[in-house]
Amino acid sequence: MARPDFEDLQVYQLAEKLANEIWQIVHRWDYFTKDTIGKQIVRFADSVCANITEGRGRYNDSDNQHCVKIARGCLYETVRWLRLAYARQLLTNEPVNKFKPIIDELLPKLNAYLNSMGNRQ
Repeated sequence: MARPDFEDLQVYQLAEKLANEIWQIVHRWDYFTKDTIGKQIVRFADSVCANITEGRGRYNDSDNQHCVKIARGCLYETVRWLRLAYARQLLTNEPVNKFKPIIDELLPKLNAYLNSMGNRQ
């Protein structure tokens, strides 16, 4: 079976890295914390990857752009939940220092990926 081409996208690789970093933290939380805020963070982080993948599988740029816009919204939601987790002292500076550079690189790459679709010949 051929390897899916979305795996070669840097934007996908960053999204997957972020989702996996978040999973490593959240899966250690107590039940209440996982069940409330943890599930939300994981779902939105995973949705960034899922929407990039779904868009890549679409047959036209318009559908792909729509999916990437959803991925970008999910990234914003992920950041919002991470901020809330930090404010509630569920996250320390150590994991935040792992997430921040990924997010700081991922958002502009998502925007560039989105813009590149409208410029293809």
